Amino acid sequence: MPEGDTIFRTARTLDKALAQRRVLNARSSVARVRAGSLIGAEVRRVEARGKHLLIHFEDGRALHSHMGMHGSWHIYRPGERWQRSPAQGRCVLETDEFIAVCFGAPTLELLSRSALLQHERLRGLGPDVIESENPGAGIERLRQHGELPIGEALMQQSIVAGIGNVYKSEVLFLCAVSPFSAVSELSEATLERLLDTAQRLLRRNLSGSARRTRHALGDADRYWVYRRSGSACHRCATTIRMRRQGAAARSTYYCPTCQAVVD
Repeated sequence: MPEGDTIFRTARTLDKALAQRRVLNARSSVARVRAGSLIGAEVRRVEARGKHLLIHFEDGRALHSHMGMHGSWHIYRPGERWQRSPAQGRCVLETDEFIAVCFGAPTLELLSRSALLQHERLRGLGPDVIESENPGAGIERLRQHGELPIGEALMQQSIVAGIGNVYKSEVLFLCAVSPFSAVSELSEATLERLLDTAQRLLRRNLSGSARRTRHALGDADRYWVYRRSGSACHRCATTIRMRRQGAAARSTYYCPTCQAVVD
């Protein structure tokens, strides 16, 4: 599933292409999108909320998409060859200069102004890690789930939005915190350090180049622990391990030594 930085970059790209332009043509394979009703509407802005993407129109409606594991938005010039089959496009928005195509998103819906305000998933999101200037809000939400292992809590979008599997593992390693420690066992300073580190890493990866959390010269490894199970830790040479965590059995990568994990 895309991390928050990927969705943020997508929203920024779509905003540059679509904002302040009118939809000249629209179509969708998803009936509830009612694409025809968007023809003639002006796009006001495009925003990311955690891992959700919203295209806002002048009349208050919003096209809501969630990419799931394989969804994506593409931008093309009129007449440009698409990278995927047009038959796979779940929604197409055409303006005078650009064509925006949504491929593979499992969630795609057109929301009225009132439906947007009342949307359960969107209303339930925690503060967006990338944009939040108040780490205290995230800390308070984490404290409300003190029984959860921190590796699970950081992934719950209702607590803080935008952190995925990559950043969860990398942030916990960089802060020397065991993914399996309960939130209640961690100090306020530690929780603040975790959120600050997550925000710093996410913001650093907004340029669009290959995501990385390591910047060692001449080293091909872009990550400290993520997907490095069986390899040596870059700090202490202990073998990196992976353990499934939570109801969704998401993979968590860690260094048993640096993060004081007892296996």
